[in-house]
Amino acid sequence: MTTNDATTATTTTTAEYAPEHSPRLNWAKHAPEVYKAMIRLDAAAQQGLDPKLRELVKIRASQLNHCAFCLDMHTKDALAAGESVERVVQLSAWDESRHFYTEKELAALELTEAVTVLTDGFVPDEVYEQAAKHFEEAELAQLIATITVINAWNRFGVTCRLVPGHYQAGQHK
Repeated sequence: MTTNDATTATTTTTAEYAPEHSPRLNWAKHAPEVYKAMIRLDAAAQQGLDPKLRELVKIRASQLNHCAFCLDMHTKDALAAGESVERVVQLSAWDESRHFYTEKELAALELTEAVTVLTDGFVPDEVYEQAAKHFEEAELAQLIATITVINAWNRFGVTCRLVPGHYQAGQHK
């Protein structure tokens, strides 16, 4: 190792991180009945879905919505549920990393993007039909509910600037 390498290594390990921002609003404190209703809705939406699939969907929607708080939470929950680091890392580029996921997971991720982004103002028929091929109607309804609920959570998170990094896996179960 050269002197420059040693200096760089030392600098890297002693780097000071940017300060943590403060949340804008503790919305759950000020709207406790809405928060409780969201918790109940979230629990109802998750029923009947595989925990790993559920977390992949929540992570992908949170990536699209830039919700750092939810990314922190659902990445930790996915890993705790047995999801691999590799599949979580590849999730932001799932369409280029299709071989990491099952056809059913791919259909769920595509539906997640269509419901989350709504660029054309609707979910394309081909996206819905692909999901319908891989999910029974009851499970598809739960998947749509899960996608919708995580999008609502993301809106609270990004609007109130909730702070990531403090969540422990399973904390909100």
